[in-house]
Amino acid sequence: MGGTTGRYILLPLMIISTASRIVFSLATDTLLPSQSLRDGQTLVSANKTFEFGFFSPGSSTNRYVGIWYHKVQKQTLVWVANRDNAIADKSGVLMFDDNNGDLILLDGRGSPSVLAYGLGTNNSEATILDSGNLVLRSSDNTSMVSWQSFDHPTDTFLPGMKLGLNRRQNRLLTSWKSKDDPARGDFALGLDPSGKPEFLIWKKGTPYWTSGDWDGEIFSLISEMALNDIYFFEFVSDQHELYFTYSIKDDSIVSRLIIGISGQIQQMTWVENQTSWVMFWAQPRTQCDVYELCGAFGVCNEARLPTGCECLPGFQPASLQDWSEGNTGGGCLRKTSLQCESGEKPDKFVEMPHVMFNEDATKLDVSDAKDCESACYKHCNCTAYAFSGGCSLWHGDLVNLQQVDGGENITTGTLYIRVADSESQGAQVSEPKISSDHKGKKRKVLQITASVAASLTLLLSCSLVCFLWIRKRRSKGTKKSHEEKSLLALVNHLPIKIGEGDRAAEFLLYHFSDIEKATFNFSAENKLGEGGFGPVYKGQLPEGQEIAVKRLSARSGQGLLEFSNEIILIAKLQHRNLVRLLGYCIQGEEKLLVYEYMPNKSLDFFLFDPTRGALLDWSKRAHIIEGIAQGLLYLHKHSRLRVIHRDLKASNILLDADMNPKISDFGMARIFGSNETQANTNRVVGTYGYMAPEYASQGQFSIKSDVFSFGVLLMEIVTGKRSAGFQQYGGNALNLLGHAWELWKAGQWSELMDPSLGDGCPAWEVSRCIHVALMCVQENAGDRPTMSDVVAMLGNESVALADPKQPAFFTVATATEAEHASMLAANCSLNDMTITTPEGRYYSCPVRQVTCAVTECLKRLFGLTCDQLEEPLTSEERCFKNALFLLVPK
Repeated sequence: MGGTTGRYILLPLMIISTASRIVFSLATDTLLPSQSLRDGQTLVSANKTFEFGFFSPGSSTNRYVGIWYHKVQKQTLVWVANRDNAIADKSGVLMFDDNNGDLILLDGRGSPSVLAYGLGTNNSEATILDSGNLVLRSSDNTSMVSWQSFDHPTDTFLPGMKLGLNRRQNRLLTSWKSKDDPARGDFALGLDPSGKPEFLIWKKGTPYWTSGDWDGEIFSLISEMALNDIYFFEFVSDQHELYFTYSIKDDSIVSRLIIGISGQIQQMTWVENQTSWVMFWAQPRTQCDVYELCGAFGVCNEARLPTGCECLPGFQPASLQDWSEGNTGGGCLRKTSLQCESGEKPDKFVEMPHVMFNEDATKLDVSDAKDCESACYKHCNCTAYAFSGGCSLWHGDLVNLQQVDGGENITTGTLYIRVADSESQGAQVSEPKISSDHKGKKRKVLQITASVAASLTLLLSCSLVCFLWIRKRRSKGTKKSHEEKSLLALVNHLPIKIGEGDRAAEFLLYHFSDIEKATFNFSAENKLGEGGFGPVYKGQLPEGQEIAVKRLSARSGQGLLEFSNEIILIAKLQHRNLVRLLGYCIQGEEKLLVYEYMPNKSLDFFLFDPTRGALLDWSKRAHIIEGIAQGLLYLHKHSRLRVIHRDLKASNILLDADMNPKISDFGMARIFGSNETQANTNRVVGTYGYMAPEYASQGQFSIKSDVFSFGVLLMEIVTGKRSAGFQQYGGNALNLLGHAWELWKAGQWSELMDPSLGDGCPAWEVSRCIHVALMCVQENAGDRPTMSDVVAMLGNESVALADPKQPAFFTVATATEAEHASMLAANCSLNDMTITTPEGRYYSCPVRQVTCAVTECLKRLFGLTCDQLEEPLTSEERCFKNALFLLVPK
């Protein structure tokens, strides 16, 4: 972990010494500095209420560290320390770091992870309290608490805990991933981050339930809170904190509030004589209000308990085993693929009455049900329609459907679901309503369409074969290029029928003509900007949705490899701080990517402009920093793919209407396997100034490469200056990082702040951001923190920060001489570099290579010019020669 690596140089000795440590009574509630806790040993609170130790949840064999009720017969977990970092066996040991008093967890290989941060001394102790709170405090003065588990809740809200905002940290409850896996799930409960006194439940970052406002006694939409004589509720709001807490009137009552894996929060009470937990109240109240309870193409009906879920006509459970166990969130799949008018038996529409529709519909202005159905029938990805006071069309997966028994009312209607002809037997079918003047031509149209399609398919196949043959001839028998292989793979996997059983394809294949119309033929007025890949245009689809279209230029360094990479990655990654890809288009030489439109453009649009930069006050910048960090943490740790972005920079951070940051441009990203930590490449891509030294010089990249880029970006956000614009800095510094390092060493970090921020910034937050940024840009990748560490350090003032080491890069000017810049570009592209050059010309070199290469170069340069260097030179020497050529007079 960043900032703590140096503490564990003597870990083997620490592990060996563990055997000689005191084996203490399991009845104790405190782990002392000289003690360790092995798997199988536990701490028990003074009144025997809670227990702390190692456990395995459900049928899992993984080991975790957590807290559970000691007196409750059925083991009930209330907190998990290493929920995202399980130990595979019973080799785990808890112990204190001798230098800093951190509570660390060692696995069988001796790999450490910090569970709780101490006071920076070696006299820390850990105590499990009768409240269920694990505290780290000084053994000399127990009132000095450095860390407590109540500040880091998992899925359980215990009496006495504070749920809410503490400075910029929002203490949330987060559901388990499954009953056997305590890793972070899809649901979170917490106070509205805007400071409004109400609770929200989020599903994958999207809010879908609210408690209503606090009225002084209860939350307005949780009326059950007023009907009890068990709890005391308190809502506290002051300049430091905004939180909700509760207590129990009778200490003998055991109660907890949890957020379940399905997203429903429940207040539970333990009934001793029944040896079970009884639910006092739950929200959302009805089971069918739980977000995506039945998954895609499932419908919920409260009258059909216990599950309440069933599949739509023509569909079946995606996993029969999961459904039999009551886990219906995986949804349903089609029994038979749609025909989409390509066969002799066209698709049908099956009626389902009394359905409460979700809000994801596309509204059309048509006069009757016949036109509404025809509009849906024309598009293969239209999965359902309804005509009730207007025409509504649904595309892709149908989610959050509810069916209400008892007849039609103003909130329900009849939903017409598209199914294959073979699945319509025995169901109430609505034939596609084709107007009479078209019915007589239908068969002929189908025959012609089939003939044309067959001809086009044959022509496309022949063209593709010829294209590849010509390319092969031109390459004189060499192997297929990466682009040809990508082309073949992409053509073979194009989702011709979007939404037909392929639930992973949550994006659309657009026609080029539709994109042309949406962007007014790629007019200059609609152009948003241009990067190394090509121009970006604003567009508007017929249904009114605004889009941004990236049009890859033929001159772009990005090809089909990056194009397909971005499609595959973004389609599988869903996070509120990642840009959303809506679809793509391939036609001839045209390669287009269609994104959600970001009205506030990119971060660099505001950050580096003196006028617009003033619009970014500190609260907005802190919000942007947090969002970028959370997005990177998701990519590195919490997504189903482990992704290294490799081109994180200000221009790749887009801002939505509420100034929420969205990481974009995944064309250069790489997927890591779960066991991979580092990889090498012969093709270095990215942007000078943001690239980690081990990546720029040796082609080695890892999650720490992104951490370096984040550090540069963080420094830019605080200062409002480009990292590459070295001319604006005084002293000996030649770039922003060097300038920041000089001021940091001199204790003058406040001079780094963007002047437009004024004097109202919290000094500790700004100082902490600069400190974290310097930790992120250290030369040795092992010294840099992970994004998990970064998020913890930025959000918690009590987390101790290690002293940063000198930044990795210095920057050498290329002045304004075009020939020198050209020479640098030609001679200094190591490992087939593909580089995006920001404003200002410069050249960056790793510090250690400067030491070993330039020193020798200067010896040979003494009294000479760079032109007098002897050949042959290594690539590194040639780079430094060209850089030094700009500094030494001729």
